[in-house]
Amino acid sequence: MKNETVSINEHEVSLYSCNTIVVGSGAAGFNAASRLFDYGVKDCAIVTEKQTGGTSRNTGSDKQTYYKVSLSGNDADSVYSMAETLFSGGSMDGDIALCEAASSSESFMRLVQLGVPFPRNRYGEFIGYKTDHDPYRRATSVGPYTSRMMTERLEAEVMSKGIPIFDGHQVIRVLTHDNEVRGLLCLVQSGNEEPQYVVFNCRNVVYATGGPAAMYAESVFPGVQFGASGLAFEAGVKGKNLTEWQYGLASVRPRWNVSGTYMQAMPRFISTDSAGKDEKEFLLDFFPSREEMLSRVFLKGYQWPFDARKVSGQSSQSSIVDILVYLEKQKGRRVFLDYRSNPGSGAIDFSVLEPEARDYMEKAGACFGTPFERLSHMNRPAVDFYRTHGIDLALSPLEISLCAQHNNGGLATDLWWQTNIAGFFAVGEVAGTHGVYRPGGAALNAGQAGSQRAALFISAHRTETPREAAEVVSACTGAISEMIELGRKAVKKTEPETARTILHSQALEMSAAAGPFRTKSKLEVFRTLIEKKLAAFPHEVHVTHPSYLAWVFRLRDVLISQFTYVSAMIDYVDTGGKSRGSALYADSAGEIPYPGLSEGFRFIIDDGFRQGDVQEISYGLPSCSIHWRTVRPIPHDDSFFENVWRMYRENQNIW
Repeated sequence: MKNETVSINEHEVSLYSCNTIVVGSGAAGFNAASRLFDYGVKDCAIVTEKQTGGTSRNTGSDKQTYYKVSLSGNDADSVYSMAETLFSGGSMDGDIALCEAASSSESFMRLVQLGVPFPRNRYGEFIGYKTDHDPYRRATSVGPYTSRMMTERLEAEVMSKGIPIFDGHQVIRVLTHDNEVRGLLCLVQSGNEEPQYVVFNCRNVVYATGGPAAMYAESVFPGVQFGASGLAFEAGVKGKNLTEWQYGLASVRPRWNVSGTYMQAMPRFISTDSAGKDEKEFLLDFFPSREEMLSRVFLKGYQWPFDARKVSGQSSQSSIVDILVYLEKQKGRRVFLDYRSNPGSGAIDFSVLEPEARDYMEKAGACFGTPFERLSHMNRPAVDFYRTHGIDLALSPLEISLCAQHNNGGLATDLWWQTNIAGFFAVGEVAGTHGVYRPGGAALNAGQAGSQRAALFISAHRTETPREAAEVVSACTGAISEMIELGRKAVKKTEPETARTILHSQALEMSAAAGPFRTKSKLEVFRTLIEKKLAAFPHEVHVTHPSYLAWVFRLRDVLISQFTYVSAMIDYVDTGGKSRGSALYADSAGEIPYPGLSEGFRFIIDDGFRQGDVQEISYGLPSCSIHWRTVRPIPHDDSFFENVWRMYRENQNIW
């Protein structure tokens, strides 16, 4: 890696040149860097805003899942069968589904070899269980911290190889020219009186920045995860399936999914006023019987993400619980899970629960006691997690909310995870490789598979030495100067800081208008507000010291992301889209599923007419460019051994 100082409009800027920069220090980013090194691309480095930040290292659930092809038992599984499962989620490209399935065993075994202790039986089979949207037992776990352990093992691998890591470097502009990436402009978080900027000149960028977490206020993304999707949109990268999010119940402090055993233990759902008084067990007022309420709460463990298909009053439909929590919070009340005593009054008669709940609790040997005792019996690590964060579930209720949890959409890529900008690859959650639905844990596999394939492609086709610094500076002076000047104008020591205040208000608006419950009119009003904020940005956004400039650039990224995402949602409604996945769109022609719910919950379930289509969007002001295309089918390539072997000898089948 070469380092030099260049002058850009009288600003002295440090410039580093190398073949590939990986942006992000999560499981996908570390894997990309390590794989690049293994494949011979040793002129690479990692740039990260905070090495110990991000979702991979700082999030999880009761039993965080990793999804892979079956490696135990007698299930008649195969790579193609797994691809069909992924593809069946709707609006997913078949070539990507096949790549994720084909790479799953290799990626999984590499994690095993790096020391991630996935459980196996005495015969060596890596045992599995069924997760949501999974017909086989493909899921596995090492407990609440599966992705953290993956990240730590991959980080150690990167460190052992001596791959440079530029920590405290916030990407503020993706540099492109002639539809090809040229590099990155970063703000160095130094705390100095004068802001410090760094340019990275590279042939390739592997973007592993995670989902656009800062867009939402009601969020289970960790506070140290912000995302940077807006910068990619600004650079011309297309978005894909941006309408498709997952929302679910999560604790507020700490931010953590309350899925799986947290629900199967069947806690009380209570609400209080803002001061923590006037306690009410509000679910009892809705369900006709205690047994039905308990069964629905139990099923939230399996059916944790809010699902528009699981709202109605038929058996096994549990997403009404999410709506009831949301409505209670709309009243200005706080909502809690309480494990100290049973819902309702007295002991539970487990024999009258619906069969799925009854059978599970019997097999688990948990038909006794309080919710806390059941949770401790079935999953002690789930209890220990909150104790390490200062919350004893035996003594205190746990505050929750309905939160944004994962973006199934993101940046559009091909089967090598390269975007429409040459040399710009997107891996991990920032990549929109999923469909409307996905099996639980598929995101962790997608991050490993995608980062491996991006590294393979770069090693085969994009190993050129970096361009001369003068060439990059000449092509990108305008973009670099614009950001430096924006930072200069934003520092106003005599005026109140507005960057964080505006970011907070924008996140609140996003949760209200573009969360799980959406109406076209609210989306349109919100989009107009975002457009005005972008137009007024240089005049309204201030900080009092250069050390706070990070918030200026985060806000700018969030506004671009919000504008693009909300535009996608409006287009979805305009083109006839109905309620699907984790989003309920209000529709006056629909039905209200339960008496007492407001008109905002009158909706129509999607009949699958868009299941074979993908929405792609390009950012622009005053309007984005949006088009729909047919999904790419699952490939049926010639698998005759000699033909594949010949091509593998010629080009490793990397094309």
